[in-house]
Amino acid sequence: MPYLDSLYGSTFEASDHTIFTTWAKKFEDRFMEDMQALNVLEPDVVTRVTEYVEKITAFIGQIEKRGFAYKTSDNSVYFDIKAFEEGNNSYARLEPWSRNNMDLQADGEGALSKKTSEKRSDADFALWKSSKEGEPSWQSPWGYGRPGWHIECSAMASHELGEQMDIHSGGIDLAFPHHDNELAQSEAYWCDKQHGGQHQWVNYFMHMGHLDVQGAKMSKSLKNFVTIRHELGREGGLNSRSMRILFMLGGWKERFEVTEGLKREASAWEDKLNNFFIKVLGIDQTQTVNGHGDGSNPSVQAYLAEAKDKFHNALSDSFNTSLAIQSISELITKYNSLEESVIPSSQTNEIALWITRMVNMFGLNGSANVDSETIGWSGIDIPAYALPYLTLISSIRDRLRQQAQKKGPIEVEDVTDIKQTMRDSPLPDTTETAPYKKVLDDALETVSQLKNSTQSIASIMTAADRIRDDDLWNLGVYLEDRADSPTARIRPVTRELREAKEAQQAKKAKKSMADRSRTTATPKSQDDKRIVSPQELFKNEEYSAWDEDGLPLKDKEGNELTKSRSKKLKKQWDHQKRLHDQWQSQQQQV
Repeated sequence: MPYLDSLYGSTFEASDHTIFTTWAKKFEDRFMEDMQALNVLEPDVVTRVTEYVEKITAFIGQIEKRGFAYKTSDNSVYFDIKAFEEGNNSYARLEPWSRNNMDLQADGEGALSKKTSEKRSDADFALWKSSKEGEPSWQSPWGYGRPGWHIECSAMASHELGEQMDIHSGGIDLAFPHHDNELAQSEAYWCDKQHGGQHQWVNYFMHMGHLDVQGAKMSKSLKNFVTIRHELGREGGLNSRSMRILFMLGGWKERFEVTEGLKREASAWEDKLNNFFIKVLGIDQTQTVNGHGDGSNPSVQAYLAEAKDKFHNALSDSFNTSLAIQSISELITKYNSLEESVIPSSQTNEIALWITRMVNMFGLNGSANVDSETIGWSGIDIPAYALPYLTLISSIRDRLRQQAQKKGPIEVEDVTDIKQTMRDSPLPDTTETAPYKKVLDDALETVSQLKNSTQSIASIMTAADRIRDDDLWNLGVYLEDRADSPTARIRPVTRELREAKEAQQAKKAKKSMADRSRTTATPKSQDDKRIVSPQELFKNEEYSAWDEDGLPLKDKEGNELTKSRSKKLKKQWDHQKRLHDQWQSQQQQV
């Protein structure tokens, strides 16, 4: 950009701001889209510098009138720090140790600022800058120019919020000089010399810690940044809720690094709440909270009171969100440690509703209201139109499992009862329900084939597992068997379930490979050895990657093989290929 500016900057008409505002609007829109994707509340007011220039020049004029600013010969205006301090005001209150840091001062003035020898002090900073050719320019009492960096925030915030604000936030790298300069010029504007001069513009500053990547601050200059939309959009990336949970695990004012371990911690917390909500909602039967009777269990009441107290104290301690969400996790752990039979439904409801409202407050449940009476969050619900089908499908599978456990045959009543239910309460028949109808029809057909037959117990269990692990899984539904109940719980397929299934499949594949490796590594005869395809010769636990011919590329630790080892394996491969080709030729002749 500086290079292009040096070539073509002077060719732009300074009074035509559209090229600059159009460019800025592009990134403003992208920022707003990212904030919506993260479920950040929309601001009450959006301020743009180009729409406040007249108010900014008036703001600077007031500072100049009070004797805290001066004009230079190039029609720029600078803040007079010495005059400000002589007026019984304090400068650099946020980072007094940085006030003589020339690098930070230069950074605060910006790369486009023209150097001048007319500043009364090196620390004085620009309120109004005379514009170079091609830079955006506005008319002012001092001539054509543009606002300084710091004055924009002071003028806009003062116009919208008045002479004092409670909380001002920003990155820690903005504390000096930006926020210190903001404070100085704003208090210079609002101060009253006749009444002692001093004025407090901000009550509290909240400076956020840097986001680190591999130990270094994430920044464009280091090219180590990851955009929000990239992370939300990539396969296997974080979603809005996961990202918010991740950031809540870190302190807002400390440096924060996103690590794989932290991602796993955030996922575990989210999965824990998923399972809790699914458990208490009992979506397989009534869409209402499960429980047993009324009354009150003293332990449950104590657990909830303790969690509320810890949660409140955590947020009261400088918004310690990490401790706050930890208190929710501890409450769920204690709740799960109790037998469901000793927990009254009213108390289950009370705990679940409080947790729901807290996650709503943290923005983890879309636009759900904090005072919502609906328990749970998005992503754990089963579509209402699918429930009638799923209830019957689950009932069929429950009967299959029960009969297998009794080691008895499938009875004809197991089919007729369900078909009678379907006649009594016709099921919705729409495009949306078609996949569930097919699973139900297939399940009924399976039962019909098994009824009054001599099918083995293994066949019955295989049919039951196929319904759970294939048919419904592919529709995003899982039937969770429960040791304390003859009926399965209908629940959505969550990330935790998917990862568990993938791990199980990987374990089976590894075992299969090991078995195959033992078979191919120890042939019983010369003929057995010749049967092995060269493409399968090295498919064993000793290696972790192969090329299209089955030649190993990496060892079991994932390290690339040395050239000498690869050469040796290639000779073995060639030898096996000759043996295998000979064997195939003999088989064709036979």
